[in-house]
Amino acid sequence: MTVSRQPLVVGLGGTLRIDSSTERALRQCLSAVEQRGGRTMLFCGEDLDLPMYNPHEESRTEKATALVKALRDADAVVVASPGYHGGVSGLVKNALDYIEDLRGDARVYLDNTPWGCISCAYGWQAAVGTLGQLRVIGHALRAWPTPLGVAINSADRIWDDTGQLADDAVSGQLDMLAMQLVAGSVRAA
Repeated sequence: MTVSRQPLVVGLGGTLRIDSSTERALRQCLSAVEQRGGRTMLFCGEDLDLPMYNPHEESRTEKATALVKALRDADAVVVASPGYHGGVSGLVKNALDYIEDLRGDARVYLDNTPWGCISCAYGWQAAVGTLGQLRVIGHALRAWPTPLGVAINSADRIWDDTGQLADDAVSGQLDMLAMQLVAGSVRAA
């Protein structure tokens, strides 16, 4: 009898503001991954408050080392960024730059790894533009962006007063993204 291993999906993103809408969306997606049998690791907020990436500096902080190790072990990655001025936030981009530390690995960067994308912005233009940038970054890292990426317009009422997801369409999209990450990671293994 073959026992399949639970895929590890690493989630990275959000802002330095605790419980931002971007962090909430990322947590919701990771929760759906767990409901589908995946294991998850989350890096958000203070976890991403890292020194500016310097490829010529070999020493890494504990937080940077933990992030790189998790990404090295990941069967799939989901990245969530706020859309600041129409693009990926500096916080998220800097964290992604640490993937350069995987350049010499047997699996270079995130080669053949499912890559999910979530963007949140106060308006569709920035949300969609940021989503496109995240997909391009995934391609540059040799990952496979999932067919579905989730762009969230934070100007709409997405969350209720208790912070729970109140939009059924967004909930369905995050669940479908989770399904694609888990299914893709099983095929890639």
